[in-house]
Amino acid sequence: MRFGFLLKRGKPEARELAETLARMLAARGATSVALPEDAAVIPGATVVTPDAFGAAIDVLVVLGGDGTFLYGASLAADHGVPIFGVNLGSLGFITPYARAEAAGALEEACRGGLAIQERIRLSVSIRRARGGPPLKAPSAVNDAVLTQRSIARLLDLEARLDGAEITTYKADGLIVATPTGSTAYSLAAGGPLLTPDLEAMVLTPICPHTLTNRPLVFRPDSKLSIRNASGGTVTLTVDGQWGEELESDDWIDVERAARPLRLYQAPRGFFGILREKLSWGSRRVDVG
Repeated sequence: MRFGFLLKRGKPEARELAETLARMLAARGATSVALPEDAAVIPGATVVTPDAFGAAIDVLVVLGGDGTFLYGASLAADHGVPIFGVNLGSLGFITPYARAEAAGALEEACRGGLAIQERIRLSVSIRRARGGPPLKAPSAVNDAVLTQRSIARLLDLEARLDGAEITTYKADGLIVATPTGSTAYSLAAGGPLLTPDLEAMVLTPICPHTLTNRPLVFRPDSKLSIRNASGGTVTLTVDGQWGEELESDDWIDVERAARPLRLYQAPRGFFGILREKLSWGSRRVDVG
C-alpha cells in the first residue's frame, strides 16, 4: 500500500509523528508518499506535486487539524482515497484519532481492519450574469458560504430548490452545509446537527433580518441555486480553502458531488466526539 502524508505547518509534533509512522509502515512493506515541503522528515518518501498526490496514494494520513484535513480532502477525495485523520489541532471533528492512538490504528488500517465511512460532498459551480461557461469550484466537504466581506450590511440572496422559489433572504450570508459541515460554521450560525451518515444538505442563513427564516434541510439529489440579488459583490468560500467574488445577478448551483468523502471511522463514534468536543453531558458546579 502507498500511504500519503500531509502535515500541519508549524507543528513539530506532526513532523515527529510522521517519521515514526513512516518507519512503522516501511517495516510492514508499505511505501510513503509526500509533498515536497513534507518529504524531508519522512524516511524514503516518494515526492510528488499536489496535482499528482491523489493518484499516487492508496491512503492519506493527515497529521493536523480540520483545516489540514480539508486541504487533504481537496487533493485525495476525487480519487476515492480514504483519509486517516490524526488530531493535532484544537477541535478535531473530522480528525478523530488522538496522537497516542495513531500507530495502532494505522496498523489496523494496513490489515484492512478499520471501517471506512462515506460522506456526501458538495459540487459547487458559478453561473455569471455576463454569460460564458460555468466556473467549477472545488468540491466541498463542509460547506459553501456566501458572505459580504468588505462592508457590514445585509445581503439579498434569492434561493431556489429544483427551480422552485424558496425566498430572497435578507441576511449577513448563507451557508450550504453537508452533514459533516453541520458541526462547523452552520452550527455556529444556529443550524442543526446532522449525523454524518445522513444523506441531506442544510441551508442556514447567517443573522437573517426576518427571524422566521430558519435552517432548511433538504435531499441531496436536489439542486440548490442562489442568486446574488444584492447589487454589489458577494464572496463565495468553499471549505475555507477557496474563494471567488460574485457580481450582481451571478448564480451559484450546489448539488451532490459525484464522489463521496471516504474516511476511517472515528473510534469514539459521532456522539462520542460531540460529548468530547461540545462537552455534552458535563455539568459545571461553581462553589461559592
